[in-house]
Amino acid sequence: MKKYSGVFILILVFLGGIIFYQHSRFNDNKLHIVFCDVGQGDGIFIRTPSNKNFIIDAGPDDKIIGCLENHMPFWERNISIAFLSHPHLDHFAGFNYVIKRYNLISFASEDLNNKSASFQGLLSQLNDKKLKIQHLISGDSFKIKDGTRLSVLAPTKDFIDKTSPNGQIGENGEFASLIVLLSYGSFRAVFTGDSQASELKQAISDNSIQGTKILEVPHHGSKTGLRPEILDRLRPDYAIISVGAHNRYGHPNKFTLDLLNEFGIKTLNTSKNGDIEIISDGKNFKIR
Repeated sequence: MKKYSGVFILILVFLGGIIFYQHSRFNDNKLHIVFCDVGQGDGIFIRTPSNKNFIIDAGPDDKIIGCLENHMPFWERNISIAFLSHPHLDHFAGFNYVIKRYNLISFASEDLNNKSASFQGLLSQLNDKKLKIQHLISGDSFKIKDGTRLSVLAPTKDFIDKTSPNGQIGENGEFASLIVLLSYGSFRAVFTGDSQASELKQAISDNSIQGTKILEVPHHGSKTGLRPEILDRLRPDYAIISVGAHNRYGHPNKFTLDLLNEFGIKTLNTSKNGDIEIISDGKNFKIR
């Protein structure tokens, strides 16, 4: 009997150690942004200083789950808002797995539809969970009590109407995509989805973005996402490329890499660096 009691005590100590470690690691009163290594796609996890969890895109398959498990306490299951930048498979398919494992409190995206069976299947799952999509346009924002703010910079309704007049987006065309600015103290990060240079230029045209620290390179580093005038205005400290190794699209494109190098911007790549975590106290930040 004493033998079993000893084993039981050891198990409790072990579990207590895990809980203490995870609590101290994930509840440090700092902002955490993780560019998840989801292969050829986008998946970003955000945890605010007050422990609110957000996702921007979920990648092409279930890899996003491993990233969330590594960067959230094992006992947490709530995602405050899941953002979908646009309805392309490499950005939305992972939500099929997230929905089954986590409790999504709200789901938000742009007002575009994709007729593909895979996207209609996701809509059906959201409906089953009684999650109505909140359609976002430029000017919408979400502010957390801890001071974190997520501001939608694009698209405008006019941009959507011009690029997708029928309200549809196919799998082969990159048109309107959510562009989101995260601000916490003096820290700024811009998430771009598959936006093209024309949309990004429009989104930052009012000079409202100052001191950008982190820029997600649009469309996995394709040739059409960045231009010199964009980098000249944003001047980010780091550029992050979410991309799969040896992908068939040739991402990231040499033009984009050369442009980033020309501006002296440090560049990280999920296919080479794996999960990329940025931690900030609102003034300084570090990359882990």
